[in-house]
Order: sequence, then structure tokens, then C-alpha cells
Amino acid sequence: MKTIRQDFIKTFLAFIFLLFSIVGNALTLGKTVEAGRPDTVRLFLIGNSFSQNASRFLPDLAKEGNQKLIIQRAEIGGCSLQKHWELAELAEANPDDPKGRPYRGKSLRMLLSEGTWDIVSLQQLSKLSGNVGTYMPYIDMLYALINELQPDAKVVLHQTWAYRSDSKDFSQITDKKLANSAKKMWKKSRVAYHQMADRLGTDIVPVGDAFWKASSGPYAFRKDKSFNYENPVYPELPNQTNSLHAGYFWGKEKTLRFDSHHANIAGCFLGSLVWYQFLFGESPEQLHFVPEAVPESFADYLKKVANSIVK
Repeated sequence: MKTIRQDFIKTFLAFIFLLFSIVGNALTLGKTVEAGRPDTVRLFLIGNSFSQNASRFLPDLAKEGNQKLIIQRAEIGGCSLQKHWELAELAEANPDDPKGRPYRGKSLRMLLSEGTWDIVSLQQLSKLSGNVGTYMPYIDMLYALINELQPDAKVVLHQTWAYRSDSKDFSQITDKKLANSAKKMWKKSRVAYHQMADRLGTDIVPVGDAFWKASSGPYAFRKDKSFNYENPVYPELPNQTNSLHAGYFWGKEKTLRFDSHHANIAGCFLGSLVWYQFLFGESPEQLHFVPEAVPESFADYLKKVANSIVK
């Protein structure tokens, strides 16, 4: 009888140990990597110029924060989820097809297979980000490919941002309709990203939310109504204080150009701050690195925004 009781206790304790092990392993796959963790965080970005923008200063922040970080990129300018998948599909059908190897001569399968990746991010092309129908079935297929090649990696969605408030265009919200404002673009794209995150059971890197909070808060950009946009005089530019987007600039042949989509230095900094806190679970407010083009007071505000957005 004593032996039976002892065997039962041993079995019960073994079960409890196994249960705690499972819970512990699940927690390590949570949204953030533990702060101060000694091993290197290996991040794989599947995206376009927006993922480049949002991670531009991430290595600088990681270095100051004594965080070890390796970034691999599968990025093509203007690339949607559909295009990423179709290029991967070409390589799956014929590994020697050069069209299926657009990432510096390599396919997505080849890049993903190089080493082990902790986190792999996906994002939609910003022009399509508000139209949830454009995500599928491509996001499912890319997710399956990632899981096949990197079964232990955590797939996350990099939430892209709305265009500047004075943009002349915004993202799709249906196949035949565009958003009519930056706020509408942010809301619709946010809904789409969250629907996809729920579908895949994964997390969101809320760069888009950070952009919107910063763009609608006390440091919000306001269009310069005193500037002569119809007949500009080189090299004058409108006042673009607190803009997170590239905005107006002089191009070749002294032509005034306008980019309301891509991030400027401040926007790249904000995106990197969000990524830093997401990856390492540490507030970027304690870091001192600030790009030269960003005023100190604005930089401090952006750090606070990033800290408040990442849960």
C-alpha cells in the first residue's frame, strides 16, 4: 500500500513539474523578449520600405540598451503580402527561377532557412492596409511557410501607419473605395491588422498606433497654410514642425516634391522606439540616443508615446 502511495506521489509530482514546464515555455513565447536576456535576439523582417523605416534606428537603440540584436531583411519597395507570396511561390515551383529570388539573389525560403530566427514579422503594403480582403489568403500562406522553416519562431504583424494628414491620397478600405482622411486610414488599417492577428493568434507591433497618437497629440503636425504651394520659390519649404512623414522637399531640377507616405527621421525614430520596447520589454525613455535631426523635446515626447502604446 505504501509503495502504491509513493508511486502515486511520484507520478503527481512529475505531472506538476511537466505542467510548470509547459507554462514556462509558453510564457517565453509571449509578446516581448525578456529584458536583459543574455542571448541574441534574431529578428527577420518581411516587408518593404515601411519596415526599413520603422527599424532604421533599432540597432542604435539596442546597442545603447546593451541588447544583442541581429536583423535579416526580406524587403522590396512597394511590396504587398500578395507579391511576397507570389515570389515565394515561383521559387517553390522552380528554385532556379531568378524571379523567385528577389532578395539580393535569394528566395524567401533560402533567407528564412539561414540560421534560427526568434521573431519574424509580416506587414501589408500601406496602400492596401485598410482593405482586409487584400491580406488573404497570402498572409496564411506566408505564415505556413514561416512555421515550416522556423517552427519555434514567433510570427508578429508590423502595423504600418496612416499617411500624413495633408496627403492627397489614403489607403484602400474596400476594392473600390479609399479612406478620405488619415484618421479613417488608421482606423481601417488597425481593424484589418487586428483581425489578422486574431486569425493567426499572434501579436502586433503597434507602430501605426504610435504614429496616430503622436500625430493627434500636443505635438501634432499642422499644415502650413501660409506657404505658396502653387508657386513655390526654391529653396523655401513650408513649416513641417513635428511631422513624422517625409513631406515636402526639393528634388532634382529644383522641383518641389511631396511624400506623405514614408517616415522622415522622426518617424523612423518613433518606429524604432516601438520595436525596441516590443522586443526587449524595456521603456525607451531611459535611452539617450536621439537622431541629430530630431529636437530633444520632441524626441522625449516620442519616447513617451512608444512607452504608452506598447502593452
